This record gives sequence, C-alpha cells and structure tokens, in this order.
Amino acid sequence: MGTDKGISRREALARIGMIVAGIATSSIGLSALSSCAEKPQKKRIILYFTATGNCLHVARQLAEPEGQLLSIPQMVRQNRYEFEADEIGIVYPIYGHMPPNMVRNFIRKAKLKAGYKFAVLTYGARKCDAVEIWDGISREAGNPFDYIATLIMVDNWLPNFDMNEQIKIEKHIPENLQRITGDISRRREWHEPVSEEERQMHAGFMTLSGLDPEVGFLKKSERYFVVTENCIGCGACTDVCPRGNYEFTSNGIAMQGDCDFCFACIQNCPQKAIQFKKNDEDPLLAKGERNPNARYRNENISLMDIKRANRQ
Repeated sequence: MGTDKGISRREALARIGMIVAGIATSSIGLSALSSCAEKPQKKRIILYFTATGNCLHVARQLAEPEGQLLSIPQMVRQNRYEFEADEIGIVYPIYGHMPPNMVRNFIRKAKLKAGYKFAVLTYGARKCDAVEIWDGISREAGNPFDYIATLIMVDNWLPNFDMNEQIKIEKHIPENLQRITGDISRRREWHEPVSEEERQMHAGFMTLSGLDPEVGFLKKSERYFVVTENCIGCGACTDVCPRGNYEFTSNGIAMQGDCDFCFACIQNCPQKAIQFKKNDEDPLLAKGERNPNARYRNENISLMDIKRANRQ
C-alpha cells in the first residue's frame, strides 16, 4: 500500500486506538481527581444521658447523618472514658440547673480529644446558670467546651409539673434545635450568656434544697420511691434505671442504691406502678406529685430506646 501524504490503514487504526485509550485514561484521571478533591467526612461523637427521651431525641438530631451516638450510662458500665473524633458533643438534662451526678463524674474521668467540643443542656422551666456550672465543671476536669447552649423542652419534674399540661405548651423545640444545629455545623465558639438574676435564682434554689453543689442531685432510691400493687412484674424499671437500682426479688420488684433523680423509672413504668414516697423532710417533695396519673416520654423515643440507653 502506498503512503505518499496519507497513512496506511494499520497506522490509522493504531492512532484511533491510542486516542480512545487516552480519552479513557483522561476520564479515569478526572474521576480520581474529583474523588480526591472531596472533603473527608468529619467524625462526630455524641455522648448523651437520657431518662425520658428528650436528650436522646436531641442527640439523634445532632448526630445525623454520620455521627456516632454513645450513651453515658453504657460508657460508665463499660469503664470507657477515652474518645477521639473531629467533633465531640455532650447532651444532658439539667437537674436543679446542674448536670446529673453520673454526667458530672463521667466528665471528670473522661479524656476527650477533638478539634471542636460542644454541649447542649436541656431544661423545662428554668436554666439559671447551668451554662456556667457546666463550664466550670468541664474546665476543672481538663475538658473545656467551645460551645455551650441550653434548649427548653417539656419539663418532666413530676413534683412541680403536670405532664398532661406540660406537653400542651408550645416551646418551639424544632426551631431552637435547628438554630443550635446550625451553630454547631459552623463550629461556632459561644457560651450562652448568664444573667446575675439567674445566678441569684440558682443560689436561692440551693439554699432551699440543701443540695451539695459539688454533688448535685444524689439521693437514695429506696427512700424516695415505692412500687405499688399495680406492678405486674414487666421489669421495665430494671432496664431503664441508668444505675441499675431495680431488681426482681422473691417479693417482687425492689430498689436500692444511689439515685440521680432522673425519674426514668417512674416516668417509663407502663402501669404507673412506681410513685414517690411521702417525704415531709425534703422540701422538694413535701407536696408530693402534681398529677400521679400523668407520665411523660418524648414522642419520638420508644421505651425500648430508653432500655437500650440505660440498661445495666
């Protein structure tokens, strides 16, 4: 075959093959470069304490879509206190404006390694100086937080509030939670301000309650709760108590031990068989309950969710 100014058929096919191969290689290269250019997903750990599901609901929202949810009672049970991630958050309910005793002791032992740490504190009526209290406790423990905010939710403090009335109150939870989620996504560094009036309100509460500020709520369950004849032995209380204070005995359900006063037992009993003992010596319980027939669990959280979070 002549060449002249043209090329042979064999050469033409070879050149076409090289062009096709080049296009394929280029395509693969662009794909690889595009993949490399994607930002790696930030690893986020959410540690939470829950009794009626409010904090578990919040923790789930903050963990989406790829975050890891870890129950503080389960971490305590496993003696697990070291955590490392890009971001670490903690969600807990305030009791008397203070963290649950278990959360307080957990943060004192914990080693949190993260570029950004945040805390969301839920409450129902008054937050007072909860932010400053947590800031002080966590800093003393060597775990300062970049962001601390409070979130108002349904108040489940049975001595003062009727649960049937509480669930009717509009507290704009979705909007407030969305704002907090946005702050955290932007890694905002901020502590919610506390007023002098709020500090004085907390001081007044501590005087009234007689609680130790270094301990917070820590009662004896056998002194404050009683299992009534409505009990059918379902065992829910043995699973939902974060301290494992309830157990089956030959005489039915019995409880004993240090109590965070989280009310997981009394709020989650399907038969409403757990109630407060009459205790005239404790100013917080001198009047009993507002409505012994009303109980509360967050509508987004199941009884099994609470069991999984707290079972000891």
